[in-house]
Amino acid sequence: MSQSAPWNEHLHRFAQDDEGAQVIEYALIIAVVSIALVLALQGVAGGKFADFITRVSTCLTGTCT
Repeated sequence: MSQSAPWNEHLHRFAQDDEGAQVIEYALIIAVVSIALVLALQGVAGGKFADFITRVSTCLTGTCT
């Protein structure tokens, strides 16, 4: 029975740990901001966002025009 005590302690600590919740909240905020940026860039690029992404990826891989 003495070996089950550490499992109980680990489980108790895991249940009370809220760092994971903060990471998830930050990830959701980043996702929402990213979606907003994509939508804003589509408006700026005149609806040719796919062309913009292609040009950026081309520049990142080598030849930029």
